[in-house]
Amino acid sequence: MKQERIAARRLAKKVRALRRERGWSQEVLAAESNMHKNYIGGIERAERNPSLRQIAKLADAFNITIPELFELCKT
Repeated sequence: MKQERIAARRLAKKVRALRRERGWSQEVLAAESNMHKNYIGGIERAERNPSLRQIAKLADAFNITIPELFELCKT
């Protein structure tokens, strides 16, 4: 499997897990990260490849750093 696909799947899994840990809907995460809920859904299905700016918005929404988000994606 290509690294891009592996990374997308790991990010998808982690974003969904972090959102659910907080009891948030996709709509809430979308509002917290200033992104559209459909885009959040695409990230969670590994159909979207977010830019660094969008990754930063997700990290801010979860109150973690970008390196922390990537570290969490390793597992």
